[in-house]
Amino acid sequence: MKICGVSPVWLGALLMAIALAPAAGGRSDAVTWAMAERILNQIKEPDFPDRDFYITEFGAKGDGQTDSRPAIEKAITRCNQVGGGRVVVPAGVWFCKGPIHLKSNVNLHLEEGATIRFSDDTDDFLPVVLTRWEGTECYNYSPFIYCWQGTNVAITGKGTLDGNAKNSFVPWKAKQKPDQLLLRQMGNNGFPVHKRIFGKGHWLRTPMIEFFGCKNVLVEGVTIIDSPFWVIHPVYCENVIVRGVTVDSWNHNNDGVDPDSSVNVLVEDCVFNSGDDSVAIKSGRDQDGWRVGQASENIIIRNCVMNSDDNGLTIGSEMSGGARYVFMEDCQIGNVESAIFFKSNLDRGGAVEHIRVRNIEVNRTSRAVIQFMTDYPGWRGNHYPPVFRDFIIEDVTCKSADNFGISAVGKEGAPIRDILIRNVRIEEAKIPQHLSVIESFRFENVRVNGELLQPDPIE
Repeated sequence: MKICGVSPVWLGALLMAIALAPAAGGRSDAVTWAMAERILNQIKEPDFPDRDFYITEFGAKGDGQTDSRPAIEKAITRCNQVGGGRVVVPAGVWFCKGPIHLKSNVNLHLEEGATIRFSDDTDDFLPVVLTRWEGTECYNYSPFIYCWQGTNVAITGKGTLDGNAKNSFVPWKAKQKPDQLLLRQMGNNGFPVHKRIFGKGHWLRTPMIEFFGCKNVLVEGVTIIDSPFWVIHPVYCENVIVRGVTVDSWNHNNDGVDPDSSVNVLVEDCVFNSGDDSVAIKSGRDQDGWRVGQASENIIIRNCVMNSDDNGLTIGSEMSGGARYVFMEDCQIGNVESAIFFKSNLDRGGAVEHIRVRNIEVNRTSRAVIQFMTDYPGWRGNHYPPVFRDFIIEDVTCKSADNFGISAVGKEGAPIRDILIRNVRIEEAKIPQHLSVIESFRFENVRVNGELLQPDPIE
């Protein structure tokens, strides 16, 4: 049911934002860890009938060569038609010549020892589908596993999803720049989405897994390797759980999980060995993000191990629709560029606010342990300063920072403000703090190189 065209979940999030927003700036004392527990109680797992549909019953052969996609499609369709259940992939290597499109009330379950290996022929992932590519809507190659407006959908089990993409989509990064710029200009100009057709003859890589406009989503237990692009991408979704997943994929832009304009999201107990950010919260790019106007909110990230080529816990850079009420806790971060990273630029607009982070262990950073960046690369010449406000980051330890301990650089007219960083210990850092255009920015018991930083830092 919708009220005035808005679903109850989104309406509830809007009312929460209004109730908790500070009246005239400053931190909101109402945004506490008790609120995270209330968010957890709102997140509902999908529920499936107790019936199984083995893909072998529909003709699949786990020999690594026979195309199992027709059998998987038949099993999904049958499962959906009778009201739902599990589509079971038993032990074996199951070649899939094209994408898997999930439907409502279907749990794609990979038993231990099962591997779905996707085709390395990019033409197999046509025709194009509606997607959001780096924050801008378009029609592009299908994600390898895709679900459009499904309810109660899942990917579970102890098996492996092998994108097999290193020789197909992955090399396209070197060719993508003209299409990337074209799509961004389409978004800036308000070019009709139904005319933004990419796919054959273009070079935009596709995500591994994308849930588009779905409700009650679960990804649990599986291992994901050799992804073509972003690994798990829930966009415009409500109630998403990513639990116990291992991402072991080091290709370009292999973000582990990208919650994108989604609400009520839980990411927990995951291991990210990834070629980009471990978790990156998004909400659209520039004018196209404003057009849609859906924030990412009510997000909990906890008990994860993050070893990535780029960053650990991240919001941005595509954050034009806003990100708020994000809780990150109890994570271990290895050797990364920045461990806790909020990134944007003057094209974005949007606001990141009401963020709480605690109990984070970091080994080493090459750029910064905690970083607020407002000049992220890719700026296209606009002047829409992003807003960063109301953060509490606490109980963070780091062994070594090759560059900055803490970095926060705002823009004139849009200072980074209402920030509390407390109980932080960085054993070694080349530059303890790098701060500019800040307001109401406070340290409490923050030690870098063994020295206590002043509570009210001077720029």
